Amino acid sequence: MAHRISISLPWDPRDAEEIFERARNADEAGVDTIWMNEGFGHDAFSGLTLLATETSNARIGTAIVNAYSRTPGALAQHFATIDQLSEGRVTIGLGSSGPGVIERFHGMPFQPAIGRLREVVELIRAIWRHERVTHHGQWYDIERALVMGVDPVQEEPPIYLATLHPNSVRMTAELADGWLPAWLPFDRLASEIAQLREWAVAAGREPDAVTVRSPSSVTVCEDRERADAIRQGQRQGLAFFVARNGDFYYRQFGRHGFADEAAAIKRAWDDGGAPAGIAAVPDELPASFNFVGGVEASIERLDWEAEAGVDLHQVTIVGDDARAWQETMRRLIG
Repeated sequence: MAHRISISLPWDPRDAEEIFERARNADEAGVDTIWMNEGFGHDAFSGLTLLATETSNARIGTAIVNAYSRTPGALAQHFATIDQLSEGRVTIGLGSSGPGVIERFHGMPFQPAIGRLREVVELIRAIWRHERVTHHGQWYDIERALVMGVDPVQEEPPIYLATLHPNSVRMTAELADGWLPAWLPFDRLASEIAQLREWAVAAGREPDAVTVRSPSSVTVCEDRERADAIRQGQRQGLAFFVARNGDFYYRQFGRHGFADEAAAIKRAWDDGGAPAGIAAVPDELPASFNFVGGVEASIERLDWEAEAGVDLHQVTIVGDDARAWQETMRRLIG
């Protein structure tokens, strides 16, 4: 079975040579999309700008940038410019991020995300189409907008949303081109994707109108010691998201059947700090969300994801040898 594969690359100018070598290898191997993230470190757009010139085939996108710290006009400018540079390969990935980034870095109140995301998506599309739009919304007020002085290559930009709560996932089904889910346990993946597609149909769209990226990465690792270290890192990440990355992530675990586990992790972290919170993660819990295995097992996992409804598979390949990495990627793509 052939698979559409995406990868994520960190962005740090100090590691630019290594990062873009990996991007070129991915591009040559047939990777569908290369993502860059933005938190409170380096901005994503400078990295994407360079990525546009270092690749020729793969789509390039943000997974994610937040919808608070830049206006819809600024976001449209950034993405349209990169669309020109990449000759029409940009994908817009947006989300609300979390209160830590929005309030404690950008200094903005972390309001409920659904209304803001909807307005941002609608305005980006209107600006992209060079419409002289008038918009009087809850968050943005524009009277006869100036026409953007950038001519993107794509007539319509694909916009993916990172959403968790059922109300925001329904909005994703109604107006987005892609869904970037997170912290969905494997045993609920198929049902959640089916619900998204039902909501798309209810909104008058085709059931496959929204591309679904896998909520976690299939990590290919043949070395047992390195695999164990990766699983420990996943354990730490899970504890952080439960206890310290916003109530909406905490509630996400509860919605999907892990309320008791999440409460125990948060209580342990609150009482004893990070080591206690990490220690409180049940041994089997990370494996409900993450997969680490060899090449053949990883291919089977990708097939399973596709059967569950995933369109775009997120993959991480552990290894430093560029040729071996590329060959493994080709095998995963099929």
